[in-house]
Amino acid sequence: MSATVASADDNLTPVVFGTNWLAQAEHGGFYQSVADGTYAECGLDVEIISGGPQVNNRALMLAGRIDFHMGGDMLQAFNAVKEGIPVVSVAAIFQKHPQVILAHPGEAESWEELKDLTLLIGDNGFTSYYQWMIAEHGFTVEQREPYTFNPAPFIADKGKGMQGYLSSEPYAVEKEAGFAPNVFLIADAGYSSYATTIETMADTIANEPDKVTCFVDGSLTGWYNYLYGDSSAADELIMAANPDMTQDKIDFAKKMMIEQGIVDSGQALETGIGSMTDQVIGDFYEKMVAAGVLEGGLDWKAAYTLDFTNKSVGKEIKP
Repeated sequence: MSATVASADDNLTPVVFGTNWLAQAEHGGFYQSVADGTYAECGLDVEIISGGPQVNNRALMLAGRIDFHMGGDMLQAFNAVKEGIPVVSVAAIFQKHPQVILAHPGEAESWEELKDLTLLIGDNGFTSYYQWMIAEHGFTVEQREPYTFNPAPFIADKGKGMQGYLSSEPYAVEKEAGFAPNVFLIADAGYSSYATTIETMADTIANEPDKVTCFVDGSLTGWYNYLYGDSSAADELIMAANPDMTQDKIDFAKKMMIEQGIVDSGQALETGIGSMTDQVIGDFYEKMVAAGVLEGGLDWKAAYTLDFTNKSVGKEIKP
């Protein structure tokens, strides 16, 4: 699925942006800038290509078929450096990683009390953030059970906790089971990675810096407009690209992003949405080395550049 806005201006530069999952509110700022013409204003005709279970848009970028890609967290960026792949993060939309652990009310009222539960954690989570939870906070391998992306075992057993995304699983559980789970954001416990990054190839940065500047600036402006303005046109594009998405899910996700400061917190309050710092990225790298997720000695600063962000672009839109 893709989202485009027809333009009569043949002078616009075609750009393809690949997301890392199906269209949702967590991609809202990008759809906003397509819908309201922000990208077009600086000369780009942007097409958004959705990711999904059988789609690897990052591979398409490596093959030169798309221009920009939505990264997950900084682990992907570090691994690209390790593998010698010249992918560079140029902005970070999420200041906080939206990964959460859910618990039944009364069973775990604090992060520390999650240690008393059996935790449903998927394989990807087990090899990344759960290793950090073990090393940093004393969780155990034994208390983890594989998560099959089905909330039924969690709903049925008060002794279980479950991984999820802030803007998705808590709402799904409440709708299905009729109770609001306790929600613990791993970012608030110290998992300091940025998420939902904008990635591009090193060659694109070297050869077409104006295109990168326009796409980043347009995206950051779009995120301010999406969170704090009229997002109805962007929401329509999201629902058109993902037939399973509904307005109530979008509204919940946006509410969570705003309330929990997923996009607009930390350094973003000072230098704008999309901000990154050496300090935050270096801190996360050291945590992943300490947890055994990454090897030491990596040139982690090669994973990103600060040349295109930290400029307060769009900040004036915020009420």
